[in-house]
Amino acid sequence: MPPLRTALLQSSGRPGAVAENLKVLDEAAARAADAGARLLVSPELFLTGYAVGDAVPELAEPADGPGARAVAEIAVRHGLAVLYGYPERDGDRIFNAAQLVGPDGSPLAGYRKTHLFGPFERKWFTPGDVPVVQAELDGVRIGLLICYDVEFPENVRAHALAGTELLLVPTALMHPFPFVAESVVPVRAFESQMYIAYVNRTGTEGEFEFTGLSCLAGPDGTVRARAGRGDDFVLGDVDPEYLTASRAANPYLRDRRPALYRSLA
Repeated sequence: MPPLRTALLQSSGRPGAVAENLKVLDEAAARAADAGARLLVSPELFLTGYAVGDAVPELAEPADGPGARAVAEIAVRHGLAVLYGYPERDGDRIFNAAQLVGPDGSPLAGYRKTHLFGPFERKWFTPGDVPVVQAELDGVRIGLLICYDVEFPENVRAHALAGTELLLVPTALMHPFPFVAESVVPVRAFESQMYIAYVNRTGTEGEFEFTGLSCLAGPDGTVRARAGRGDDFVLGDVDPEYLTASRAANPYLRDRRPALYRSLA
């Protein structure tokens, strides 16, 4: 199976301006397709912006809303899958969500952030309650988490046990936590034997200053692609054959003793 070339778009776009952000996404998709990528990953809440405050209810839309249709058109136009973050409205509830759209424009998976971070998110969003969401793309099993979720090892291990090979994590990592991108994410990839695409915002929005440092980490704990601290676009390959060899050589998943861990739950 050939490697899955993955593009990471590190940008905050223009908070509050959905049309402008779709334009940025479209331009990135064209660039990714030209580079042979089959998947483009954008940051947490990229469609609307993160620190939009009182505009959250106004900007939120259902999973099949106009933003989703616009992203589907981008995916079809450039022939690649796109992962984007957005505020999802479901009745009276709003979720911090991410949706993976296939190269044919069809929705492959939708995920709602389960671990909300800080008073801003807890004010506006309802936590999701489905821990493992997956899809298939070009023979690779893809899983979804959002930002703070990846900082809980239980979440990533649950994906490993469910067979996730590439974990997509759109994020809004802010100061003073750059060590999450620098250290925690590569360790998660190693300890649970998978690739992790961690894609961040950048710059300042309201009270938040985002750290950038998006990365694609491999199952050996090395970073295959790393963005800087400003707007950036990086590419990396997810190699299923290398992952199979790594899982055969690394005994973490085989040597687990679940009966000893019951007290954790």
